[in-house]
Amino acid sequence: MAKTLEEFSATCHRILSETPGPEGRKKVCGVLQDYLKDQAFVDHNLGKDVGERKILFEDPELGFCICAHNYEGAKAANPHDHGPSWAIYGQARSETVMSDFALLEPAGEGKRGKVKYVRSYPLKPGMAHLYNEGDLHAPKREGSTSLIRIEGRNLDHVRRFGYELVQ
Repeated sequence: MAKTLEEFSATCHRILSETPGPEGRKKVCGVLQDYLKDQAFVDHNLGKDVGERKILFEDPELGFCICAHNYEGAKAANPHDHGPSWAIYGQARSETVMSDFALLEPAGEGKRGKVKYVRSYPLKPGMAHLYNEGDLHAPKREGSTSLIRIEGRNLDHVRRFGYELVQ
């Protein structure tokens, strides 16, 4: 039987309630990897109607969101964090190359932060990666991709500052 969003969101809620913080998020990351291996789950939640961002579920008690993303074509993002939140990226289709960065100078009102490159690694279908608060990263894709991303809270309502790469 195919896995469902309802089961997934309930499992995330239970884990994050019982084990708040990074350890619980790691457990959710593992569960997401399991769900990403279910092609029916992926196809159902990442259909053509999704577009670049669709909130599939927002937990009314804990505030985390499960989002679907279908990105068209190649694109690279600038280094960023998720403000005061965390995020888990779960690769569903194609591949994303993620790069991690170390903070050199914090960003602030009217001021871009400065970062230095640390490493890059691929996220392939079925893989998920946790980014805790303050983790700086940047995705790059060579073509169209799909992913499920879990946000610690709805990032539509979070102000974030930009960062620039320093050689």
